[in-house]
Amino acid sequence: MRLDAGRARDVATLHHQGGFARGWEPAECAALIADSAVSTDGVFSGGSSHPEGFVISRKAADEAEILSIVVAPARRRDGFGRALLASHLARLAEEGVAHVFLEVEDGNLPAERLYRHFGFREVGRRKGYYPKPDGSRATAIAMRLDLA
Repeated sequence: MRLDAGRARDVATLHHQGGFARGWEPAECAALIADSAVSTDGVFSGGSSHPEGFVISRKAADEAEILSIVVAPARRRDGFGRALLASHLARLAEEGVAHVFLEVEDGNLPAERLYRHFGFREVGRRKGYYPKPDGSRATAIAMRLDLA
């Protein structure tokens, strides 16, 4: 389901639960979601009025970059990430996106498995790209998926 800027606080809350060194603030999320080049989708469970996960990407011409995908810790391994990414990729394809890029922290095996399931492949590495909460830095794996 598409998310609008009214869900910025929900997106920020989820992003803070994602294990990133710096979580996004609601105002940052609102500005991103309101950008016409940005697509944001959420996944909901049962009758919940708050998303259990989100994915946000920025489009340019026939390419998109997934900026972040987060599923609430209590919902991980429930298939929410797979459902969320499947619907988001389908929407991007409908909007004319031919190539999707993302970066994932080296060693984040559940995320790597998810992306590879959809056909993403490694196209590069960025050493020391991600700041970690402990002050160290982790390598990012750059991945690409061709939709067309």
